[in-house]
Amino acid sequence: MRDRTLPRSASDAGFTLIEVMVTTLIMVTVSGVVITGVLNMTDLNNTVTNRSAMFAGVRNATALLQQEVGQAGRVSLPGPAPVTVTAVAAVDTFTLVVSSSEGMFKGEYLVIGTGNTQETAAIDDIAGTTLTLKTALEETHGAGEPVSVQGAFWAGVVPSHNADGSVNADGSNDSVLKIFGDINGSGKMVYVEYTCDLAENVLYRNQMDFDKAGKEKPNVEQILVENVQANPDNAPCFTYQEETISDKVFVIGVAITLTVQSQDKDKVTGEYQQESKALLNVSPRNVFNAWQLYSLLMENRVQPTPPQTALLMPALP
Repeated sequence: MRDRTLPRSASDAGFTLIEVMVTTLIMVTVSGVVITGVLNMTDLNNTVTNRSAMFAGVRNATALLQQEVGQAGRVSLPGPAPVTVTAVAAVDTFTLVVSSSEGMFKGEYLVIGTGNTQETAAIDDIAGTTLTLKTALEETHGAGEPVSVQGAFWAGVVPSHNADGSVNADGSNDSVLKIFGDINGSGKMVYVEYTCDLAENVLYRNQMDFDKAGKEKPNVEQILVENVQANPDNAPCFTYQEETISDKVFVIGVAITLTVQSQDKDKVTGEYQQESKALLNVSPRNVFNAWQLYSLLMENRVQPTPPQTALLMPALP
């Protein structure tokens, strides 16, 4: 009997074992390259994210420092209502009754009145809303006349040295920046310490009212930046440009350098990443203004340090 089976064409033939193995090897190789690329991109993304988070932290901290150093030394009286004279104050008297003594302190220079009768007098004592002045009034001031403050604190950035060149034990230093005044622009004066603590690897920001009765050690709530490291070449966190006139030292420039380390190790290098940020000349404009006024012998526009604030400056034991 004749075999009627038709012969198979070449297109009906299957892959040989060698062809399958070669194809599989190519697919495995291509898949390996793709997976390696994806993993590398993932690691790169983690590196960028890690560095971005680290940089954002130090950038935000230095931006805040720049803003607050610029505000240091600003003097103000709390609002919203302006302070006025509430009882007639005659010539040659030492007493002035005002609508509010909030935010005032002994030694502060007040500007009383307007126009030709405007004068400046320093506070010697405060009893409620009754002020005793250091010098007698030279003009009569009626009820309703404004009372304001002008000028700036000469020690708004607390200097690191005294006028004789000695170290100011209660002043700012390489790791602690001390500033005070209307730092937040709210009309309320505060005292602020920035502490670059390399032992705990943190930057603290400790704010309190300028007349607070005693200060407390900063805690976790005052941490501004974590993972703070020593700066390159062990550069200090804070350095100061100071000018001395007579018995006063004015800080007219502050340099700020911060170095932070990433929270996690870089998966590519296996090392922690570090980022340094430097602000080389931050000008405390109010202190600079006080320096210029004092240079022009306008001493009654250069405000003294409030006694309450001076008590907050010594380091805690």
